[in-house]
Amino acid sequence: MEQVAMPQLGETVTEGTVIRWLKREGEPIDTDEPLFEVSTDKVDTEVPSAYAGWVRALLVAEGDTVPIGTVVALIAAAPDEPLPDVPPPPDAIPAARHAAPTSRLEPRSSMPAPDGRPFLSPVVRGLLDEHGLDETDVPGSGRDGRITRADVLAAAAAQSAGTGDKSRREAGPAGVEAGPTDDVVPFTAARRATADHMRRSLDTSAHALVVAEVDYAAVDKVRLGRGLSYLPFVARAVLDALRAFPLLNASVGADCLIVHRQFHLAIAVDVAGEALVVPVIRDADQLRLQGLADAVAGVAERARTHRLALHELTGATFTLTNVGAYGTLVTAPIINQPQVAICSTDGVRPKAVACEGPGGEWAVTVHPVGNLSLSFDHRAVDGAYAAGFLAMVRDTLQSRDWATEV
Repeated sequence: MEQVAMPQLGETVTEGTVIRWLKREGEPIDTDEPLFEVSTDKVDTEVPSAYAGWVRALLVAEGDTVPIGTVVALIAAAPDEPLPDVPPPPDAIPAARHAAPTSRLEPRSSMPAPDGRPFLSPVVRGLLDEHGLDETDVPGSGRDGRITRADVLAAAAAQSAGTGDKSRREAGPAGVEAGPTDDVVPFTAARRATADHMRRSLDTSAHALVVAEVDYAAVDKVRLGRGLSYLPFVARAVLDALRAFPLLNASVGADCLIVHRQFHLAIAVDVAGEALVVPVIRDADQLRLQGLADAVAGVAERARTHRLALHELTGATFTLTNVGAYGTLVTAPIINQPQVAICSTDGVRPKAVACEGPGGEWAVTVHPVGNLSLSFDHRAVDGAYAAGFLAMVRDTLQSRDWATEV
């Protein structure tokens, strides 16, 4: 008898809500076949079964929220295999529901709300309350018309843009009071989760910053003709440099540095201004430039539409964040725990540069120039090591013949 647990759906996620069971008790299931749909404050996704066999018991009802690691289902080798004693999930299902574990759990999604609307997850209900929205005003794009997190965020953005929300509240926990002309924007669950993760990162790591200026002229010779952004070029150069500076592809353990042999690159993605999701491209070092560009675009799109797969949510060894599209000059990103470094691309703009000709003469010309910023954990490496890594990234971007990559 195999136990299916609520999976880890992101480094900072602590619980998940079973939205919909895609298999019923007594039905056969194959390995990697979707078993249930789950929702967290970061993502909505389908969870595939890690086992083949028969769905012997569903231990969590649709709509229940349980901690990561909670056993939610049992997969048996035979449809009539005896059920073991399984403790009830904490604070999710009343103990009485386990008195007869062989009975089928009726899915709640088949029972719409009194007004005929599909079932709402706790995450969606929380977002509706936080934004002052009524579910009847939000069109659902999920299965059977279910309202998703993305639907609520889109409706909230439209409401804010159309009405100029003037919601005001009294003093917050810090004792700061809103004045008569102030607007108060309550923190969403996703915002609170991001804030907690960033605060813990600052409390954990000894943050330090190095910055390098990059001449992107060599990149532009290839980039413009292929319709690519600067990000995949930076990602390719970063992955090459990590091979030469492996201590930055690592995590801090108990009085040690754990250096990872695989290179799983995370890309920070802003989701509707409400949450920061960091999907992962596994074994990114095995991809050439075009493949890396496609992978970056793919995970970013799936992050924004809440369609990330489980393996795209955990296991990153290094992170890239791309704020350069906003024309930034220097960025000091916060390290994505438990990693030891994060690199940010800053804005690229035309700049006068001095170039040496073949005869040793110098001339001033205009090239696309921008900064790369690296935040690193000073517990793991010193400044010279981090600067050497960033210098290699810079030199790769400036001197490589990128035409051989496409």
